[in-house]
Amino acid sequence: MSKAELDENGSKPCIHYGELFTKYSEVISSIYSKTNRKDGFKSKVGDILMPSSDVTPDGLAKASVIMHNDVILGGDMNILRPIEDIKPIFLSYLLNRSKREIIKLVSGTTVKHIYPSQISNCHLPIVYDDTEQQRIAACLSSLDEVIAGEGQKLELLKQHKKGLLQNLFPHPSTSSGGSTVAEPVEANVPRLRFKEFENSGEWVVKKLGDMTLKVGSGVTPFGGESVYKKNGRPFVRSQNVGWGFLLLENIAFIDDETHQSSINTEIMQDDVLLNITGASIGRSAVANNQVCGGNVNQHVCIIRTLVKHLNPFFLCQYLNSSFGQNQIDSFQAGGNRQGLNFAQIRSLSIPIPPTLAEQQRIAACLSSLDDLINAQSQKIEALKEHKKGLLQGLFPQM
Repeated sequence: MSKAELDENGSKPCIHYGELFTKYSEVISSIYSKTNRKDGFKSKVGDILMPSSDVTPDGLAKASVIMHNDVILGGDMNILRPIEDIKPIFLSYLLNRSKREIIKLVSGTTVKHIYPSQISNCHLPIVYDDTEQQRIAACLSSLDEVIAGEGQKLELLKQHKKGLLQNLFPHPSTSSGGSTVAEPVEANVPRLRFKEFENSGEWVVKKLGDMTLKVGSGVTPFGGESVYKKNGRPFVRSQNVGWGFLLLENIAFIDDETHQSSINTEIMQDDVLLNITGASIGRSAVANNQVCGGNVNQHVCIIRTLVKHLNPFFLCQYLNSSFGQNQIDSFQAGGNRQGLNFAQIRSLSIPIPPTLAEQQRIAACLSSLDDLINAQSQKIEALKEHKKGLLQGLFPQM
């Protein structure tokens, strides 16, 4: 794991500045990018990379040790080469543990900077015992390997669901120019169908508004966050609506008086909640008993279906699929995903199988995968919290 080899095209491995935030943790054992450049600073095993500029001080307090020679390193990063007495992996974890001390050295206003001379002046608690350094590094790096493995399992689950979404719903029609249009064909069958429904006939397309009792959103109470309570009625905001499940760790609450002033936006069991503004537009989840009796704000739309015609879990899965997202995108001017209005939501075209039982079967299959994805995500977060605790416990406080 020392020398980075040329590939068949003569390209060399490289690490770009932005990848320090998005692709790499404390130990870089695999390289994801290539370059045709032959010049530039080349790594040695044990070099520690840190960003030299970012929009936040916290972004600069991130260290990654590279375990390859001859990787071409991009600009805008600091390269630290530890002395012989310091194990590089140990130092990488120590630097990440010492964010507060590093942040104190950051300079700049709009864009933050940190320079090698500043990092050199950072005071860190060091143990010079070789064995103890190795044990700490081995403990933390082994936990990182577990986290990475669980992350791969999560990605496989997501890819599996993505494949099912592509095959359990009929594909939209294609225009003569070869581009996919937003509205599905009038009657079709999906590529993959459960055996008991193989001879059930073609699907039909209906407008969402024809299969709903309610399409509407709420308002933010006067006073905003100042009126939120520690308990009371759940108040669902866009950050609480994920891709197929609710994110309730930071749920807000309102009192009964505030709830009564917005009684028309009360959430009922199995309402479909759809984000209609902002960066999370298009995310959809189904209301459960944890949020029933609560309210939504103006960024979240309640879609209450006629359940004898449209299963809410089936609708939620379709909205989260690429087919549903393409229709949502088609309403956004310039692709900016700025917002959806109620008329647009009612006009969404939903492909419907001939029986409600087939809707329920599809919804159950995809919802069970959502449960697995959510559980796997929580497992990874628990491992990360465990690592955070180890970082705090294995290194002394400054």
